[in-house]
Amino acid sequence: MTDLNLKVNIRKVLGRKVKKLRAESQLPANIYGKGLKSQAVAVSLKDLLAIYKKAGETNIVELSLDKETKTRPVLIHRLQKDPVTDEPLHADFRQVDLKAKVQINIPVELIGEAPAVTKGGVLVLLMDEIEVEALPADLPDKFKIDISKIEEIGQGIALKDLKIDQIKVKILLEDKDQLVVQVEEPKKEEEKPVEAETPGEEDEEKKEGEAKEGEGAKEGEAKPEETKKEAEEGAPQASKEKKK
Repeated sequence: MTDLNLKVNIRKVLGRKVKKLRAESQLPANIYGKGLKSQAVAVSLKDLLAIYKKAGETNIVELSLDKETKTRPVLIHRLQKDPVTDEPLHADFRQVDLKAKVQINIPVELIGEAPAVTKGGVLVLLMDEIEVEALPADLPDKFKIDISKIEEIGQGIALKDLKIDQIKVKILLEDKDQLVVQVEEPKKEEEKPVEAETPGEEDEEKKEGEAKEGEGAKEGEAKPEETKKEAEEGAPQASKEKKK
């Protein structure tokens, strides 16, 4: 892109005092690069967000600094945001040499729909960005990966499958068989084992109860010897009463 121009001003406000800049819709930033001394600058938040939306972190932005007659080619290296409000807090501009290769992470974007997902598979993005080396002007905006080619569960798209100009752009990861995205089998929830009753346990309890009842009945029965003795003791008394 050639229409990405951004104006910045030298910043003298440093440290905690930058809150005042933000209150005036100015964002604190820094310009840095190989062999350069870091330069503190301030930039219009509105202008920066408009450029960042178009350029992202992979397109060259022409930076105009105060009274300098020549623009500086930079990459918006990082836009730091508040983790709670998501409001921009600080920006870093990486000044580059257009004739020297740079190493940078390129974001991954998935397009289309994977037929394997409709068969019950789960789409898993294994890399959300890929590190490459290229001249600043040759950097791709992003890696667009068409997942409509993933037809079966277990299939995926590897680094070697990406359509790029390998002469201009070099992927720095050595293992080109590494998958970027894959459709996997859905994870099955572990079923808790049902505790089965021990065979015969209920019968044993029943028998035990019957045994206790039987013991009670036997305790109430008179022993044979005691019954005979009681009969013998009662017999003479009955005969004496008859004689009277």
